[in-house]
Amino acid sequence: MSMGQAILAYRKRQNMTQQDFAQAIPMDRSVIARIESGDRKAAKVVMKRVSTCYDDPQLMLAAQEEVTDGACTPWLDGADLHKSTVQLKTEEELSEAQAAMRLVPITKRKDQLTEVDMIAIKSAIMECIEAITALTHYVAVLCKEFAFSWLALWKEHRRELKVKKYMK
Repeated sequence: MSMGQAILAYRKRQNMTQQDFAQAIPMDRSVIARIESGDRKAAKVVMKRVSTCYDDPQLMLAAQEEVTDGACTPWLDGADLHKSTVQLKTEEELSEAQAAMRLVPITKRKDQLTEVDMIAIKSAIMECIEAITALTHYVAVLCKEFAFSWLALWKEHRRELKVKKYMK
């Protein structure tokens, strides 16, 4: 989902006009209109303002997608995103990822791997990506359902990683 599509979807969910949306950022309404219509890509400054102002997981994932050209979790706008459905699907995806990981010949060096080993490794990677997608939506749905700040939770997570010296 493009940033423009995500902004439009967000505005519709919130019953906001382009003017209402643009004023909060602040930005000219015509810029938002061009981004929504696809006539203009969202600039980094726009994505940052939108993300911090609205603190919406779907908007933040759309910003990631714009920046990475799709190398991130996509928003599943065709899925049932009720919290119980998402939880059950996430549990299923986690189990599948763990099962695939157990088949990875992790103790072998790269020069020892066979074609079958490489297939198992790729399968595990794909299952993990599916689990990441499910987990991302699980967190997003719970944030929306229970009014947790997506941005604040990620900031808290980063602080914890720094305390544990996993990042500088």
